[in-house]
Amino acid sequence: MSISGLSRLLGLLLLVPTLNPAAPSPDYFTGFFNGLSTMQADFDQQVVDGNRQLLQSSQGHMWIMRPGRFRWDYETPYKQQLVADGERLWSYDEELEQVTVQPATKVLTSTPAMLLSGDQPLELLFTIEETSAQAGEQRVTLTPKSDDSNVTRLHVHFSGKLLTRIDAEDSFGNTTQFSFTHLERNPELDEKLFSFTPPAGADVIGNSD
Repeated sequence: MSISGLSRLLGLLLLVPTLNPAAPSPDYFTGFFNGLSTMQADFDQQVVDGNRQLLQSSQGHMWIMRPGRFRWDYETPYKQQLVADGERLWSYDEELEQVTVQPATKVLTSTPAMLLSGDQPLELLFTIEETSAQAGEQRVTLTPKSDDSNVTRLHVHFSGKLLTRIDAEDSFGNTTQFSFTHLERNPELDEKLFSFTPPAGADVIGNSD
């Protein structure tokens, strides 16, 4: 996966953890996000096309600390990192020995993730509805009211009160599926997780000041 591809997927990855719990939603939905300050989980990421053909598969671990800090470590098929320290977004490709750094607001301003982290009520940005899911699951579907984003629909899956999966459909006809395991809500996290120092010898693209 390229650095640009990782940055594009970041907007999808962070949609749910930045949701505004004031939106009129089912109890299991608001119950999970009310008071959410930190989160960590293993993830399995699958990208499929409109014919359900697998385009991309990757696995790793993620951490989130509100507001504005997050880290996604991709372990397979390639080692890559996305780290936001509250001001900058760092993208590191270990195989290419390349780091890209940009102001987080510049990179993510037009993404649903950044919009949802603001103070606008969620119902102004999305049409929210509870939709059918497989037995033993619940699902909320979010449809953006604006056409400014490549995201066309989000399906947020729960098992009981536990977030299990996010499916993000885009305007290219692809769906990015994020399945979460070993998820912990509000664990104690070290703030050092969200700081990044470019490895010695890595090419740094962008301004880190």
